[in-house]
Amino acid sequence: MAPSRPLSNGRSPLVNQQKQITSFFTKSSSSPSPSSLPSKQTPKSQPNPIPKLSPSPTTPSPLQSKHKKPLLVIGSSPISHSTLATTKKSHGQEAVNRRVRVYWPLDQSWYEGCVKSFDKISGKHLVQYDDAEEEFLDLSKEKIELMKEKNLRRMRRAVVMMMMIRRMKIGGRMGKTEEAEDGKEGTDLEEEDDDDEDQGGSVKRKQGKDSESRKRKIPGGNSGYSKKRKSDGDPKKSILKVSLDGNGGKVVEPKVNGIGKTAHAVDDGLVGDAAAERFGTRERQKLHFLGDNRRDANRRRPGDLNYDPRTLYLPHDFLKSLTGGQRQWWEFKAKHMDKVIFFKMGKFYELYEMDAHVGVKELDLQYMKREQPHCGFPEKNFSMNVEKLARKGYRVLAVEQTETPEQLELRRKEKGSKDKVVKREICAVVTKGTLTEGEMMSANPEASYMLAVTESCQTLEHEQGRIFGICVVDAATSKVILGQFQDDSECSALCCLLSELRPVEIIKPAKLLSPETEIVLLTHTRCPLVNELVPLSEFWDAEKTVSEVKAVYRRFHEQSISLSTNEANLLATGPFSKDTFSSLPDVLLELVNAGNDGSYALSALGGTLFYLKQAFLDETLLRFAKFESLPCSGFSNIDQKPYMILDASALENLEIFENSRNGDSSGTLYAQLDHCVTAFGKRLLKSWLARPLYHLDSIRERQDAVGDIKGVNLPFALEFRKDLSRLPDMERLLARIFASSEGNGRNANKVVLYEDAAKKQLQEFISALRGCELMTEACSALGVILENVESRLLHHLLTPGKSRSDVHSVLKHFKDAFDWVEANNSGRIIPHDGVDTAYDSACRAVMEVESGLKKHLKEQRKLLGDASGFFRYWTPNIKKLIGELSQAESEKESKLKSILQRLVGRFSEHHNKWRQLVSTVAELDVLISLAIASDYYEGPTCRPIISGLPCPDEVPFLRAKSLGHPVLRSDSLGRNTFVPNDVTIGSSGHANFILLTGPNMGGKSTLLRQICLATILAQVGADVPAESFEMSPVDRIFVRMGAKDHIMAGQSTFLTELLETASMLSSATHNSLVALDELGRGTSTSDGQAIA
Repeated sequence: MAPSRPLSNGRSPLVNQQKQITSFFTKSSSSPSPSSLPSKQTPKSQPNPIPKLSPSPTTPSPLQSKHKKPLLVIGSSPISHSTLATTKKSHGQEAVNRRVRVYWPLDQSWYEGCVKSFDKISGKHLVQYDDAEEEFLDLSKEKIELMKEKNLRRMRRAVVMMMMIRRMKIGGRMGKTEEAEDGKEGTDLEEEDDDDEDQGGSVKRKQGKDSESRKRKIPGGNSGYSKKRKSDGDPKKSILKVSLDGNGGKVVEPKVNGIGKTAHAVDDGLVGDAAAERFGTRERQKLHFLGDNRRDANRRRPGDLNYDPRTLYLPHDFLKSLTGGQRQWWEFKAKHMDKVIFFKMGKFYELYEMDAHVGVKELDLQYMKREQPHCGFPEKNFSMNVEKLARKGYRVLAVEQTETPEQLELRRKEKGSKDKVVKREICAVVTKGTLTEGEMMSANPEASYMLAVTESCQTLEHEQGRIFGICVVDAATSKVILGQFQDDSECSALCCLLSELRPVEIIKPAKLLSPETEIVLLTHTRCPLVNELVPLSEFWDAEKTVSEVKAVYRRFHEQSISLSTNEANLLATGPFSKDTFSSLPDVLLELVNAGNDGSYALSALGGTLFYLKQAFLDETLLRFAKFESLPCSGFSNIDQKPYMILDASALENLEIFENSRNGDSSGTLYAQLDHCVTAFGKRLLKSWLARPLYHLDSIRERQDAVGDIKGVNLPFALEFRKDLSRLPDMERLLARIFASSEGNGRNANKVVLYEDAAKKQLQEFISALRGCELMTEACSALGVILENVESRLLHHLLTPGKSRSDVHSVLKHFKDAFDWVEANNSGRIIPHDGVDTAYDSACRAVMEVESGLKKHLKEQRKLLGDASGFFRYWTPNIKKLIGELSQAESEKESKLKSILQRLVGRFSEHHNKWRQLVSTVAELDVLISLAIASDYYEGPTCRPIISGLPCPDEVPFLRAKSLGHPVLRSDSLGRNTFVPNDVTIGSSGHANFILLTGPNMGGKSTLLRQICLATILAQVGADVPAESFEMSPVDRIFVRMGAKDHIMAGQSTFLTELLETASMLSSATHNSLVALDELGRGTSTSDGQAIA
């Protein structure tokens, strides 16, 4: 017989936390509980009968049931297999990273996991099961099976069923005793169950790591091996109805009109029809108000005016039948029917009713026991699961516990409250556009933009014109772009913006946008999540927006300065509005002063702020936002703008960011130039390509910088680049650090978290400090080497105090504040002397009390002498001093716990300096990338010569000799496979256009793209694949290529050609470059010739 397993391995049939969570949402039942687990092998030591539980609503203590733990018998397995490992075999390092199955005799089940490590001293292996539970095992004394790849699929299916059966049977053992206790106590079941659950969470938290393995077994939570049944693919048989809400988001509705068949339904070991029929029958009977009789919170029916599908009316008789916990969940759900609720209970997030179907379908979770749809996952998997759902188009509502059971009991005693459940509050709303962290986000540097748009239609000079107000937000980096512009009837400028940004989420006022704008939002985006807000009350106008923004900045101002009481009262009542007005960021101030020319942009900002307020991101965004003006707002006065304009058609046809095959970046100009090693550098390169420079001085300045990096300085630039490659995504990391300083949402102090969130925050803070230190040192080293270069741009970037902030003194303060290595390892900060006055004061108080105590003891020793015998006694002074010492040490510990928050706050005070440092490094990264890119072209490269026209009447020109293809890499085709071209357009003695004819596959379209891409490269500041390249600046590129329609916009191929050509004729200037390919293809031959 092998020794019994440690208490924390979760196998005790006496303590089952999942029963407590399940019963939280279930009425007491008088039905008898299932019998205990039948066993083919009788262990030598059976569990003792479960004693009568205490009336107090607490979870049975694991310590109390320790003597009742049965010894485990390692006997023969009921499941025979030819590859079973011999129990006598000694497994060492060779078993690490192998998949393993471990037999648990009491459960008569095999559980699957992976061997993580081997301890040579104890001879034990660390096994991590597929539900994240870990356990040290001596594999030579266990019945195990080291798995082979070919067996994985079949074994996984068996293990899923075994684990579910085990959990349900153990839950059955607990059921009878708990139900008996419920009857005896005579209280509301909800009170007891909720307290049990929360108390259980508290116990687990106190026990630390050992208690981690006491988790329930939930296959599929993060194992990835839960398989969908064949019946999942039939949408007609599914209880879960996931549909679009008309806004691109997913609305979760239960099917109540028929018996469905739901994936992963598990009950008493049965999967499929029986469980699905049970859910369907229950939902038809109990949730009838979700069917044809559905109403919103104001009792309006679907089809009624102002019906709000986001809310739900709950019948009074239904509410009356609920327990306290059920009522709490339904109150949240009735206000947020368009969201999936992650409902916090102890150390787990639970999903109920229609949300449980989503968890099973999208997160591969498993249904729990009992008739109600229910699944869940541990707290540590929150970020992973919330990101999965958000990426798939769901809105996720995080309902957190903001009160412990002890605080609930204290509130009931002190205030006479009759609440029976702990307080829970909404602490986060996560969508595609509000994601700020996650594994997929870390791997993808692409920005996830959220765009708010409002519109005003006007008739100007017999033409229908539009004025758009735009607010673009990247929540992960706290970047805000604001602008207002006049657009044509085809919304050309809006199309250009959407094609460049590809927003993942759109915010718009309900029923206010024109049909043409609605079509543009549909055709020039990639399935964004659309949010319609009620005009004025939710999508604020300019006046309401300015009022709200001023109120927020007023609070910031009051928090940032120390004011006397009189001064504070004066500011609250008097002329503070003027101070607040002047303290607005420059971009906001400019829009406010612009009057009507900025009102729509401010309204778009108002809609964004209201939406972000629901996600607890509004104040953080305003405090730490990096505001920018929308570049290229409209197409009027183009000569005054610093950028070349690339409209939606040019971006798509030239394949700047996305190819036409599968929509990714392979084979695009962006992929050709992208040799950046930082995520924030990649994002900056993308913005440079979307807006090439137009002014000559700016182009030449960037060309000089690229030229000085190449040649003899390139090895030093590559060394700088190597240092940067060790950086995390500093732009997003800093934004998270700044947001955590506010203490909003899930970062609030009142939120009860059982995982060590402070340690994770500390590690991110130290990572940010190290990243800033690395960037500063790398820039300083490169600045010394490039000190004598001629480029003004490089001097500006590398000189402290100019483009790059001098942060050396600030970094030194944090370097001297605490030991970074020790804090990162231990998870807590011990500040050095003089760093934190509050902590230093608490330390002095402890020392003073200890000094007084020692002095008093010396006096007592003098009075008593040094006698051989002694006895313990307390004097009144000792009791007083001991009490003071205890209080002082408690105060010291309290200050120590809050030191991180104070340091993060101090770090965030310099947010502009840190952002400026990141911006400098990003620009250097992109310049080095452009310098490196020329080595990848096939054939010779040159620095383009860009000359201005001496007079406005001069003809623009473009001359290229041996022009290669900018997207063709030297390693993609054989040497000399591509034939270069000589091109001359404009200038004296040459026509300002080329009429190109030739056979199919002759390379006509290739030459057109080649010229356009080379022009973009030249004005970005990069080298061009040619022997020589001269041109005058181009203000805009028009591209019309191929035969395609916009059927979603109601435009045929012929109409699309006419509209694109009309845009060229109306908008092209003297300095525009036009590329027309296959014009007239969408109609008959004669008509096509006439158009051309």
